[in-house]
Amino acid sequence: MNPYYTQPPWEFLLTASRNTLQSYELSRLAHAANLRKELGALLDQYLEENTAAMLARWLMDQRERTVLGEETASAPAPPENKGRRASDNFLGDRIVPPRASRMRT
Repeated sequence: MNPYYTQPPWEFLLTASRNTLQSYELSRLAHAANLRKELGALLDQYLEENTAAMLARWLMDQRERTVLGEETASAPAPPENKGRRASDNFLGDRIVPPRASRMRT
């Protein structure tokens, strides 16, 4: 039998008394609350594991940058940009056509 069977027992529910239906309702709500607690615990565990993995990735990246920084420190410095920034060149080679009028004549 599947422990995750979600279909309610229709024949039982249709013939059950009010007290039985109330008991069934409370048991389902209690089960839902327990599942929610489990989900919260799993989510916390997931976040901790993901954070640990991201920390390891960050440390690897920092070590690579340190090694690359030491290698490029001995290389000659690149020429100065004379006040220009990289963002000044962003899409600098594209010609932007003027906006077409939306009104038709």
